[in-house]
Amino acid sequence: MAAATTAETFPPNQEGLCPMPDIAKLIGGKWKLIILQILIFRGMKRFNELRRMIDGVTQTMLTKQLRALEADGLVERTIYAEVPPRVEYRATPRALALEAMFLEMHKWWVSDESDNE
Repeated sequence: MAAATTAETFPPNQEGLCPMPDIAKLIGGKWKLIILQILIFRGMKRFNELRRMIDGVTQTMLTKQLRALEADGLVERTIYAEVPPRVEYRATPRALALEAMFLEMHKWWVSDESDNE
């Protein structure tokens, strides 16, 4: 029996097309996955905590990525009426559903490294 082609193994969405382009828009890019990983596995963080944890991200880029993740329903922002204002970010239930994906990516990476030894 012949192996299925790559195109045949992709699960179709309602229109019969792979949803990967839409998924890439939501979580693709250099910073979004890192932000989500931190918020999913380490919990709520304040803006400056995130900025210190993500090597190389600028304040402007972090703001832009957090706003995009918030608009897509993956990050929730809470602003407290204090002086100075305190802003906290946390993963939404929709983002927390990505935990298994992150664990699988980690398993894939570790397994690939051990295959190359």
